[in-house]
Amino acid sequence: MNIPCGIVALMIFAVVCGARPALAASKPNVVIILADDMGFSDAACYGGEIHTPNIDKLAAGGIRFTDFHNTARCWPSRAALMTGYYAQQVRRDAIPGVAFPTGARGVRPAWAKLLPAMLQPLGYRTYHSGKWHIDGPCIKAGFDRSYHLEDTDRYFYPKLHFEDDVKLPPVKPGDDYYSTTAIADHAIKYFKEHAEQHREQPFFLYLAFTSPHFPLQAPAEDIAKYKRRYDEGWDAIRNERWKRMRELGIVNCALSDRDPKTIPAWNLPEAELQRRIGPGEVGYAVAWDSLTPEQKTFQSAKMSVHAAMVDRMDQEIGRVLAQVAVMGATDDTLVLFMSDNGASPEQIIRGDGEDPSAPPGSPKTFLGIGPGWSTASNTPLRLHKSWVHEGGISTPLIACWPKGIAARGELRRNPGHLIDLAPTILELAGGHWPSAWGDVKVPPPPGKSLVPVLTKDDSVSHDYFWWFHENHRALRVGDWKVVSLGKDAPWELYDLRTDRCEMNDQASKDRTKLHELSALWQQKMDEFRELASQDVPENLKRKPATPEGKPEPD
Repeated sequence: MNIPCGIVALMIFAVVCGARPALAASKPNVVIILADDMGFSDAACYGGEIHTPNIDKLAAGGIRFTDFHNTARCWPSRAALMTGYYAQQVRRDAIPGVAFPTGARGVRPAWAKLLPAMLQPLGYRTYHSGKWHIDGPCIKAGFDRSYHLEDTDRYFYPKLHFEDDVKLPPVKPGDDYYSTTAIADHAIKYFKEHAEQHREQPFFLYLAFTSPHFPLQAPAEDIAKYKRRYDEGWDAIRNERWKRMRELGIVNCALSDRDPKTIPAWNLPEAELQRRIGPGEVGYAVAWDSLTPEQKTFQSAKMSVHAAMVDRMDQEIGRVLAQVAVMGATDDTLVLFMSDNGASPEQIIRGDGEDPSAPPGSPKTFLGIGPGWSTASNTPLRLHKSWVHEGGISTPLIACWPKGIAARGELRRNPGHLIDLAPTILELAGGHWPSAWGDVKVPPPPGKSLVPVLTKDDSVSHDYFWWFHENHRALRVGDWKVVSLGKDAPWELYDLRTDRCEMNDQASKDRTKLHELSALWQQKMDEFRELASQDVPENLKRKPATPEGKPEPD
């Protein structure tokens, strides 16, 4: 299923030497690559030790953002990325005090079209492969072709997946299937079809991997590459990554403290984890030196699987980009790589359950990296996926476009958010944000086009950035950020210019700034609630609203 590296190199060499004419492209092709639960520092070009040569080549050939953000969770990030709006504005994350479903069960307003629906009228062919987690079917949303993987509990034999919204047979145990590879296979298939049948049109690909989201499952040969690599433990790995990140210029803050208490409310208790998985499991981000030898061995093995999952994703990214090269489209293609949230501390068991006798990473296991390794993956930032401290909402963003981005290997410190990417891509495609879809008016998007940052290294300012998820709240204006651990938790205040790791709370020192930003957070929440409450279809009003405080499926 994989093309050997030597073959890939020959294919790219042939294209560079002019073996085939390039696809005609008066507008840039666009490839969005979205990882799932990948930490801020996992990729080597962001300070990690995981082998990611293809992601690193994108960074070397383009730019890396050091201050880019998501929404802290899977489905709201996908809504923000594909619509250009905050998820609450389009009912795709929880909104307290409304009488209709929001969040993972929310239905977007009629005006909240997805990016591919805006690109199709501009002449683009649009493709999707991987995770969906957006309301409604893929093809109706604006994709010409789609491979939709609904079952994220099984990497080796998923039971629920679709092509062009038609259900496919379940994969049988023992079949030569691994979801990360299958996602790349379908993308490559669509590109080959494009080259044969639609060569004159620009293309848009949304490549949404499920890796490295739990459960930790990976091909044995990939896991073997990282055997014993993590025996030194999460504290040592954090320190090593932090030092490399400072050398690379990614961060300039102190290494945040481990939080040995904060875990998701839905995690299994540690005693239950050890009963169902074994005594090697650990439920908290405690000091590595406090673990037993058995725990250290088991925890090291888990992180080896996480690394293997990222490694395999990188390999498959390489195969997809090799196909772009074969099509002669590399120079005219903007590639964007990012993650939907920070690394996950979640430790739950679902799917086919957990077989304690099976080796970590095999199809019969259902493990998560847990808060210890999640903290390491999010180095040097605080907390994890689903929290809106920097560890939960910070993502790598790499942009590579040989014809359009002159920079090679440079950093961009301009703050940004997933809401910015749809306006950016639409501008590059020669389009304008719609003021209406038929008779339905479209509100102005909060996202800003980052074209000046990409092409000229100019700055793009935002009036604010706003977050709310699982009652965790945050708002940023300039370098100042207020953040709270919950609706009853106090606001904290940080100057991110000098304290990206949120270690020095300024709340008691600058009450004026604290009240100013916390009031603005509430103002925006009220505005978003009002917008989401407009034109709610009657059939949605008859459905129960999202239970407040109850976690939704990932």
